[in-house]
Order: sequence, then C-alpha cells, then structure tokens
Amino acid sequence: MSAIPALDRLQPKDYASDQEVRWCPGCGDYAILKAVEKALSELAADPDRTVFVSGIGCAARFPHYLATYGFHGIHGRAPALATGIKLARPELDVWVVGGDGDMLAIGANHLVHALRRDVDLAILILNNAIYGLTKGQASPTTPLGTRTSSTPLGVVERPLSACSLALSAGARFVARAIDIQQKLLPEILVRAHDHPGAAMVEILQNCVIYADGAWSHLTEKSVAAEARLLLRHGEPLLFAEGRKGLRPAKDRLGLEVVEVGSEGPDAAGVLRHDERDRGLAVALAALEPPMPVALGVLYADPAPTSFERALRAQTEAARAREPGLDLATVIRRAPTWTVTG
Repeated sequence: MSAIPALDRLQPKDYASDQEVRWCPGCGDYAILKAVEKALSELAADPDRTVFVSGIGCAARFPHYLATYGFHGIHGRAPALATGIKLARPELDVWVVGGDGDMLAIGANHLVHALRRDVDLAILILNNAIYGLTKGQASPTTPLGTRTSSTPLGVVERPLSACSLALSAGARFVARAIDIQQKLLPEILVRAHDHPGAAMVEILQNCVIYADGAWSHLTEKSVAAEARLLLRHGEPLLFAEGRKGLRPAKDRLGLEVVEVGSEGPDAAGVLRHDERDRGLAVALAALEPPMPVALGVLYADPAPTSFERALRAQTEAARAREPGLDLATVIRRAPTWTVTG
C-alpha cells in the first residue's frame, strides 16, 4: 500500500496505488476506476479496513490500482474468497470486482450463493459483453449474432441478464449503470457499500478492442433519451425527455410504453418507481430494446442481513458450551476413514 494522507484529507486520487494502470487506451475500466475512487472518497473509506477481491480478467486488475488491501484470486472464485474474508474479519469493507466472463460464466455459481446468503459485500460486475483478456471470445452477455473469435458465424444463444440473475438468486440490492455515467455511478457505488447485505451492481462498459460499441444503443447521444430509463425512487418511470412512460401491460405480465400527454404521467397510468417492489424490479430488469433499458437502483430491501449474525451466533454458542473449542477439533469429530494399501 502506498502512503496516503489522513482520512479527513483523502481525495479520490489518494485512493490510487503507485502501480501503472495497464488497460487498453479508451477502455471503460478507466472511467469505472475513477468512479470507485470518487465513491471511496465520499465514503471516507479507511484504506486499512477496505479490501478489493477479484478473479481473472481485465476487470480483475482493480486490486492492483487501489491503495487499499486486495486479493487477486483465480477465475470466478472472487465471491467465495470475499465471503471468507468478510466472515473472518466482519469489520472490513469488502468489495468484489469481476467481468462478465469471470462472474457470470465460471463464477456464476459462486455469485449466486454469495447473493442468496446475503453476505455483506459490494459486488461489481463490469460487463463489456466479451472476454477481453483472453482476446475476444463470446461471453455469457454477448448479444445474439455477434461474431467473435469463438463464434465466427455469430452468437446463437440469448445473453444472460446479470440483474435478472441477481434478483432470482434473492439479492436485496440490485443496480445497473453505464461506465460513462460519472454522476450516477459513484452515487450507486456509495449506496451499494452502505447496503446491509449483498449488493450487486452491473456496470455496462466499452471494450474498444474486441467489442467496441456493444452498448452504443445506450451510449450514443442521438439515442440515449429513447433508450435509457433512469430510475429514481418515488418518481414516475419516464423516458424520452418525459414524453413517454411505462405502465403495467394490459394483455400480459410486464410493462408497456405509453405516451404522456399534457395531463401528466399519473393520468397516463405511468408507474412510480418503488425500490422495495421486487416484482417491479424483475420487470425492469427484463427490459431490453426496443424498450428502454433501466439504469439506477432497481431493487433495495433495507432489512439487515442475517447470515453473518446467525453464523457468528452458532460459533459463540458452541464455544460457550465447550470453552477452547477449535475448528480442528470439530472437523476430527466427523466420521473418518483410514485408507491403507
């Protein structure tokens, strides 16, 4: 860790390590790193009590570039490693950073169980819709028809939705942003950190080498107003500069677009966003073009997590019954076999 000033004087740049940042010029990771540093500054995060855990991939270099503690693990295992760190040292702030290949392919199993256990982790999935570090293979989020080095004739399977997966796993905080949203993204990161339990944030980012423009249908200024639905708790679900909104579909489950007239969104039946409504969050997570893509906090249940408290209570009760009890003793109590020959 590099030397840093006192906590009351920490600026975003003070959270940068002394390591050379080695992403491709123009990579969206630079913007995300900037947003993370800004969020840490807003949180007045103590570098000595902050840990970033990653797996393998371009996004997994994050621990090297931050003046905090870090653990660079193996492919897909970052949520499991982070779970161990948080359980052993509950006073630490533990962040998990991985890409769409790392977290949604080989690591999807570990992600699902970290979310269902509701471990107090801030989990960031940097989604560039491609395997970048291994040179451009299709990932679980690569759009249909995309030609890649592993799908030269085009992807034929539907992409996986990180937000839908998180909600189905029981996550209690689910959000989505774009790397270039430098006002919204740090705000979401701060909220993810403050959430009592597992918080998953999907960050759509650009890979200029292997998937340049994968999110251009959201990022281009000419289409942004029609393509993005910015979520704010308690506010109407409006887009297209307020000319359109979303209301419950009349002939099916889900949402439909409605034109908003001079009488306003309420008269048109436009829904207001409620972060505590899991059903609404599921519908918002499922939106895809030509519907607007939901950005912001889709779901936030403020109830405190119980997994870590329950686990610690079990341990304390066991030690109260048997003072001096240790893990080795517990393990050796189980049936054992001796293999000979």
